[in-house]
Parts: sequence; C-alpha cells; structure tokens
Amino acid sequence: MVDDLKPSAPDNTPGREAVKPAEGVNLSGKTTTAAIKKPVAKKKKVADDTSPLFSRRSWLAVAWGSFSAASAALLAATGRFMFPNVLNEPPQQFKIGFPDEYAPGVDERWKDRFGVWIVRTPSDVVQEASGVYALLVTCTHLGCTPNWLSAELKFKCPCHGSGFRPTGINFEGPAPRPLERARIVMAEDGQILVDKARKFQFELGQWTDPESFLRI
Repeated sequence: MVDDLKPSAPDNTPGREAVKPAEGVNLSGKTTTAAIKKPVAKKKKVADDTSPLFSRRSWLAVAWGSFSAASAALLAATGRFMFPNVLNEPPQQFKIGFPDEYAPGVDERWKDRFGVWIVRTPSDVVQEASGVYALLVTCTHLGCTPNWLSAELKFKCPCHGSGFRPTGINFEGPAPRPLERARIVMAEDGQILVDKARKFQFELGQWTDPESFLRI
C-alpha cells in the first residue's frame, strides 16, 4: 500500500514536457503531457516566382516596356506623317543687282546660291545684240554641275567631260544639247530679275524669245 501512494517518476519520453501544476492543485501520483506543437506549414512559392531566369514581375516589366516602346514609335510615325519635311529650296525668282555691276564675261557669284551663271556679251549668238543672259548650271547630260574654266573659255562637266561654250552651246562630250537659259528681265527698280521657273531651250528655237536675253 505504501508503494501505491508514492508519486510516480516523471515521464521522460522524448517530445513530451512535464507541465507544472497550478497552485493549490495536488497532482501527486498523476502525470501530465504537454500538447505537441504542430509546425506551421510554410507557403509554397509559385513556380513562376522561382524561375531561374525571370520572375513573373520581371516578365511583366518587359512586356509593359515593349508595349510602351511600340506605342511611342507609333505616335512618332503618326506625327511624322502629319508634319512632312519642308525643303528650304532657293527661290525661283530673285534680283541680282544692276546691269552696270556686271563686266563682260561669265559671272559666277550666283552659281552656288541660285544655280545660275550670268553672262554679259557684246553680241548674243542668237539675238545679235549686247546684253546679259542667265545660264542654268545643270549639265544636259546627266544633271551634274559643270565648272567654268576661264583659261579655256568653256564650261566643263567633271562627271563625263561634256563641254559648253560661253553661249551655253555644247561642243564636246556626251551632252546632247546646249545649257538652258532662264527668264531674265528688268525689274521696276532697275535691277535685273531672274526667273528660273521659265526656261528656254536653244534646240527648240526659244532663245529668240525677248525674255531669254536682256538687251543693255
């Protein structure tokens, strides 16, 4: 009987803890076991988030970036269509000063700016009068710009060797016809006015037109 009243030895089973008795409670001869705590399950990551290359967030960023770039390109193309290029071409009509500013011979001052040579002659090859005419600086072969060779008194095309006399008439090389003349008249203020919108061709007999040559 004495042995039955002895408190039993504490349970040392692994994973169990002895629970302290509350005050005033006699637990002699009894044993208690603490509740086994269950581990909290960790949230598994979505397969897309653990991709070895890109995460889902990275793919979304790439997609939005591509969409934004495509939208910007589309807007730029639309704006380009709405506002076409404006070419700053030289005017077709322009004044070149007064007649006494030109000496006999070929004057090259307007070659680069307006694309014409101004030639003053004591006797025109067609109109047989003294005056000035404007030759266009475009070779009649393939459109290159000839050079004036004052020592040889001729225009020489550097592209294919066409040669033109000071009158504009071709005499060597592949050019099929003479240089063209531009309309040249006297303006109201006494200056010479050149109009490149109207051209005159020798082979068509147009150099006889009064406005192809300014008598002085």
